[in-house]
Amino acid sequence: MEVWPPLLVVILMLCVVSPCCGLEAVAKNVTVAQLLPMSSYHGGLATYNAKNFGAEGNGTNDDTKALMAAWKAACGASGTVTLLIPPGTYYIGPTKFHGPCKASAITFLLQGTLKAATDLRRFGNDWIEFGWVKDLTVAGQNNAIINGQGAASWPFNKCPIRKDCKVLPISVLFVNNQNTVVRDIKSVNSKFFHIALLQSKNMKLINIQINAPENSPNTDGIHIERSTGVVISDTRISTGDDCISIGQGSDNIDIARVHCGPGHGMSIGSLGRYVDEGDVTRVHVRNMTFVGTMNGVRIKTWENSPTKSLAAHMLFENMVMKDVQNPIIIDQKYCPYYDCEHKHVSGVTLKDITFKNIKGTSSMPVAVLLRCGVPCQGVVLQDVDLKYMGEGGSSSKCENAMATYVGYQHPEPCA
Repeated sequence: MEVWPPLLVVILMLCVVSPCCGLEAVAKNVTVAQLLPMSSYHGGLATYNAKNFGAEGNGTNDDTKALMAAWKAACGASGTVTLLIPPGTYYIGPTKFHGPCKASAITFLLQGTLKAATDLRRFGNDWIEFGWVKDLTVAGQNNAIINGQGAASWPFNKCPIRKDCKVLPISVLFVNNQNTVVRDIKSVNSKFFHIALLQSKNMKLINIQINAPENSPNTDGIHIERSTGVVISDTRISTGDDCISIGQGSDNIDIARVHCGPGHGMSIGSLGRYVDEGDVTRVHVRNMTFVGTMNGVRIKTWENSPTKSLAAHMLFENMVMKDVQNPIIIDQKYCPYYDCEHKHVSGVTLKDITFKNIKGTSSMPVAVLLRCGVPCQGVVLQDVDLKYMGEGGSSSKCENAMATYVGYQHPEPCA
């Protein structure tokens, strides 16, 4: 997904200063009696139960204030704490779980379902936001679900056809966090992106399940932007846009054992559309499976870039493609609109990019498309075996690629 301004710009406009986590901000509808048993202790670890702060979990009454009150109490406590969301369905609007926290480590433990409000007038840029927190764990138990209820909003999404579209809310945004683990969570039917990481350091996402219909617009699974040290593993994503997208300013990204499909595949970018975009470097993607996706591994950059940037030091290896339209694609003339200008080549330099041990089937004759603007530097294809089951077999198409080929190659390399 690439039709909206960088997340950093949007969030900084909405969140100029992060709020504190003082206990004085407890929601008005919480009684003193409810506050007294707000925590319990097990082995020296404090647990804050959201139901002790007025959360009902009946799927109908609005639990937004109660969950935020429980978070503020947990965030303001000392030591290692857990905020427990017990079994139930919690209907909530825009909810901010912000730090900095006094707690040395905090776990957000979801045992039920978080269900989003559907009235778009209530929302800004996102639905659930974790921000300015260190040593945070967001974990699920008992088939924990984050339900964005996006179907009611998708008809209002004009971003696939309009540059000046109104962006719908992201389901879960992590912004300015350090040392975060997200595990055992299922996200369904987001209004826009399912999960987005912005300006975060050292994040691990493990055993994440993401589901939205193939025709749901801009429902990217996981988007990464201006973040470093991100690990994604053992995850399944079925959605209407990119399964995983890595945006500008990201470094040291490791992705392993992800199943993607349906969706638009795994993307670097889009890059090069806005002023002062950061470089994307040190990306390692391995052991992914793509089933029925529009793309497999894709690098996409815009022409007419206002400033220059770099996308470099990337390794994509051990990929399985099953009936994928474009298994390997570099597209430096990316533009999803009808009125695209082609005045200048992309300002993004591609350097040191390797595709290794990529096998499977393509649903289109061109299985390898390398369309560079200025010549790409150091593109390597090693042990590629991609078959097209239709007439004529698979082929390669290249433009300014200057690629090096190692080992077995099918389709045949570009001349």
